[in-house]
Amino acid sequence: MSATQQVRKLDESTPPDAEQVRKWLAAGTEVFPGIWKTPGVCGGDACAGHTRITVGGLVEWRQLGSTDAELLYNFPSLTQRDLNNAWEYARTHEEEIACQIEENNRDDD
Repeated sequence: MSATQQVRKLDESTPPDAEQVRKWLAAGTEVFPGIWKTPGVCGGDACAGHTRITVGGLVEWRQLGSTDAELLYNFPSLTQRDLNNAWEYARTHEEEIACQIEENNRDDD
């Protein structure tokens, strides 16, 4: 699924209730400062902060020319710190992120 499709899917989904968010937070693991992986959330992919916004999706948006300012506008739940953490995670986990992007794009076909 491309970054654009991820945004559409997020826009179309109903927001989780507080109980579901508590369950996600309890099940998640911070794998890098500010980066979480939670089973059953976004396929267990690394997400920025306590969101459903994957690092791979953010990297793909950046590859398509989006600036940090545009990403912060389009994803108001993110902060600049979240983006900085995502960029550092992506830099230190290049192969993982490349595989996520490839898999998401393969799902689009």
